[in-house]
Amino acid sequence: MIDVFGESWTLVLFGFLSGLALGVAARAGKFCTLGALEDWHYGRSSTRLLMWGAALGFSILTVFALADAGLIRIEQSLYLTTTSGLLAAILGGLTFGVGMALSGNCGYGALARLGGGEMRSFLIVIVMGLAAMATISGPLAPLRVALFPLQPIDPASAGIAHGMAARTGVDIELLGMTIGGLVLAASAYLAPDKRVLWGLVVGAAIAAGYAGTSYVATHGFDPVEIRSHSFASPVGESMIYLMLSSGLTPGFGIGSVAGVVTGAILGSFGMRSFRWEACDDQRELRRQLTGAAMMGVGAVVAMGCSIGQGLSAFAVLGVTAPVALASMWVGAFLGLRYLIEGRILPTAAE
Repeated sequence: MIDVFGESWTLVLFGFLSGLALGVAARAGKFCTLGALEDWHYGRSSTRLLMWGAALGFSILTVFALADAGLIRIEQSLYLTTTSGLLAAILGGLTFGVGMALSGNCGYGALARLGGGEMRSFLIVIVMGLAAMATISGPLAPLRVALFPLQPIDPASAGIAHGMAARTGVDIELLGMTIGGLVLAASAYLAPDKRVLWGLVVGAAIAAGYAGTSYVATHGFDPVEIRSHSFASPVGESMIYLMLSSGLTPGFGIGSVAGVVTGAILGSFGMRSFRWEACDDQRELRRQLTGAAMMGVGAVVAMGCSIGQGLSAFAVLGVTAPVALASMWVGAFLGLRYLIEGRILPTAAE
């Protein structure tokens, strides 16, 4: 494959194909992080949250199974080699979570809605991408580096499975597959209907991202980051590539973004739900763009969005993943409470 497409375009292809599955899952399966939390807290429905759990469990199970087969170089994953610390995961996660509630979607969800014809999401995607790049390499970068510098991780305690293996002597891959299998089994057992199966599509897409980048890293000559899907900095990178493609080399993230939008378009037309929509309330738009900026900054500080940390980092059992995901949940809940109930703190009766 590399001989035909070259290394960079092979990465784009892997990102596009697995992103395509994510886009279809978002539109046809209604897979959505914020939607799952809103259903749980205010709709008293656990369906989409258990769909999310199935995606998480299946991604962990599949990634560690492929690692055991030698198809994924899990030890070289971004989330097992570098970290900006637990404090960054907490603060970045909280910021991202509040922004997700204010904007009405995460970056992945905004791309999926864009594929369904919603032009409000187009503005959210642009602002989030700009905020992410400003935090990575723009005017906010010096402050980020000063507060949360990237540091290498000790290989012996690189991830949750690695730490457990060091204490118990059990094989790392076996531990990972066991954890993933338990999460998947619990989600499937508790699920009220078959919609939970869409979580398997999402989990497979996360594992495919790791398998694809590992394939290019193994068979190519250029250094390749072992990674999977995330939708903060790749959105910004895609914007830059659209403007300056003649001087840049595309990669997995750009293919991923394109795949999600394309998959969402296909899913929308397949469900006959595609329609052009615009924002006709300036107060709503102001809130959504503020949330988009918070998501871009928060995701970079936390080293991943709800998909990047919540699924891709969790799939390799990165130490910061549960911390960042829990912080995003708390931030989103506080944001939703403010929007729906007009308050953040609980009342005395609660």
